[in-house]
Amino acid sequence: MSTVAEERVLVVPTSAFHALGHFQGFSSDVATYLPAILDSDELSYRPRGEMEQDHSFKQLIPYVLFRYVDPAGTPRLFQYKRGGGQGEARLRAKRSVGIGGHISTVDADAGTAHDVYREGMQRELNEEVVIEAKYTQECVGLINDDETSVGKVHLGVVHLFEVDSLNVFPCEEDILDAGFRPIDELLTQLDQFETWSQIVVKALFGR
Repeated sequence: MSTVAEERVLVVPTSAFHALGHFQGFSSDVATYLPAILDSDELSYRPRGEMEQDHSFKQLIPYVLFRYVDPAGTPRLFQYKRGGGQGEARLRAKRSVGIGGHISTVDADAGTAHDVYREGMQRELNEEVVIEAKYTQECVGLINDDETSVGKVHLGVVHLFEVDSLNVFPCEEDILDAGFRPIDELLTQLDQFETWSQIVVKALFGR
């Protein structure tokens, strides 16, 4: 049995999410969704292998963006290409602006669901990138995409990290061609990116 199949990940019933108000794409209404989901008594840990095929549950995924504004005032986003061995097989070889992953039983001892979520997000960041910059961060929205097989079983929680330098580096060999690119440039190349990245870049930075 694969590691992915054995992993137990934090999920919320899709019906509980829909009860808060279904949306397709991006919602900036964090206050309506995230506290209610994390306070829900319907949260559970279930086998990831099963959850990848079960549309009746949504796996919670922190999705962290890094933005740097250079001295000339040009905003740039950290972006990379997913290698052949990284994470979700359906996203391999796609470009992405999001760092993050599943909350799992590894994080379950952190305390409340809010603490577990924060612990899981920090663990994923520590596994995937090295941040050698000062930053502020804010949860800015959620992504729900019921139009793709990956999106149907995941719910993204978008965090925007404003960094004061370009010193964000990958620490996984499957995070390829990583670095900061001007947002205006990325907007012209969105067809190369995974769907969540397309959704969030358009929602937050599109004109």
